Amino acid sequence: MSDKPVAEMSFEEAIRELEAVVGRLEGGEVPLEDSIALYQRGSELRAKCDALLKAAEEKVAAITTDADGNATGTQPLDVG
Repeated sequence: MSDKPVAEMSFEEAIRELEAVVGRLEGGEVPLEDSIALYQRGSELRAKCDALLKAAEEKVAAITTDADGNATGTQPLDVG
């Protein structure tokens, strides 16, 4: 587990550590107190990944076209 604060992590760092946390928890050989700490860290990592994905989705734009199918520009993608 990294000592790097979750708030300072990139998406790739956060998802990689989240996968490691899940792997350790699923292994079932972590003492209860350590499992609780891992669970809390995992929750923070999940929230960080969710926030970064949401920000990325908001940046994604759909290409708009005219009646003939020619590209005319972009507009925000409606992911809702």
